[in-house]
Amino acid sequence: MICGPAVHSCRTNGVTAPLLRPTDISPLARLVRRVDAASDGETAADSFATGFPSVDKWLGGGFRRGDLVVIGGEVGCGKSSLALAMALRMSQSGTHSAFLTHEMSVERVMERALAIEGRARIDEIRQGSLDEFARAAVGATAVRLRDRAPLFETLPPGGAEALGGALRRSLDMQVAFVDPLQALGLGGRPQDEDLASAIIALKALAIDLNVALVVTSHLHTSPTGRPNQRPTLDDFGALGAVKQHADVVMGIYREEMFQPNSGVDGATELLVLKNRNGNTGYVDLYFYKQWLRFEDMLDPDR
Repeated sequence: MICGPAVHSCRTNGVTAPLLRPTDISPLARLVRRVDAASDGETAADSFATGFPSVDKWLGGGFRRGDLVVIGGEVGCGKSSLALAMALRMSQSGTHSAFLTHEMSVERVMERALAIEGRARIDEIRQGSLDEFARAAVGATAVRLRDRAPLFETLPPGGAEALGGALRRSLDMQVAFVDPLQALGLGGRPQDEDLASAIIALKALAIDLNVALVVTSHLHTSPTGRPNQRPTLDDFGALGAVKQHADVVMGIYREEMFQPNSGVDGATELLVLKNRNGNTGYVDLYFYKQWLRFEDMLDPDR
């Protein structure tokens, strides 16, 4: 129990009273009020659920303001799809999020969003060959996204500084997704140095803007050929900057990419490789390749 002049009551008739007076607005007071709220079953005000319950359990409720989160994996493993799925689910739950990408146009991102949420194939959306059921599902998804969708933008050139300028225009931003880290390099020096500087700048930006900043990343070192092909922190390269400066690092492992026809199609491990404020481990997801959709194995069909 915290004691001192700001404490006014602990428990009366079995009911826990707030630990601090409402007039106390110090950082310690805000922290203890957050503890009070959490003890009453409320979600921490600085945390935002990802929409994947198993992930949120590992992260103590979700992504936190001021944190830099990196999601990495082999090319084609679904990094962008997972980040987009999180952005979509967070927006649907009322979290103000943005998804900025260098690898797709805004129209292509929205196309993916319809496929993920509507459980439809992108080629059928493009060709207009959806059956009646799929057309209804995509239509319902479009209505939902019209009112509660992430802010979709292309990643501006100019590295982390330009990204900061773009995010500052959205005053109510809570979580921003950036796809991928490699697009933030400015060139003119070795790539590892460039990306290390970008990581340091992104962490500072997350703190300065008081947002959770989630970045996808290609792996610098491919795990192909190793006995264990699961990604490790060292695979991210960037002179160890990801390992050192990111608050949370997650790696995607899909066994089917390394052992095709092994009967494990879709099975995915999302490895929590670093968690500054909690434990590491992994989460079981399932990837529906035809829809580019990930689902939580323990709490599917959300």
